[in-house]
Amino acid sequence: MPVGLTRDAGWEIGVSKTLPLPVATVWEFLVSPEGLALWLGPGAALPAEGDPALRGLRPGDRVRLTYGDTVLQVTVSPASGDRTVLTFHQEHLADAEERERQRAHWKGVMAEIMRVLLP
Repeated sequence: MPVGLTRDAGWEIGVSKTLPLPVATVWEFLVSPEGLALWLGPGAALPAEGDPALRGLRPGDRVRLTYGDTVLQVTVSPASGDRTVLTFHQEHLADAEERERQRAHWKGVMAEIMRVLLP
């Protein structure tokens, strides 16, 4: 099976980075209007509780939602030294080409988040 292709989720991509910031700081930024604009788009908001687009939410840990025809999960995990691992994981992508486009997209999003949080 090619890299990025799974039996259960089809084509998927994951991009992660360890940030020298506490989990709470990273999470608060991600769910702020400025943070949401970076990873969901300008003017975006998280779907409200009860909205089927919101597949799961554990504040301070992860959000899983429908993102177009795909499923996107964003997680913040504690790392040693009061650092945080931030991960964007997208599944049910159409094909290998979409996987590569989304890899570039999430790497760009990650770079922007780092630019804002680590000036």
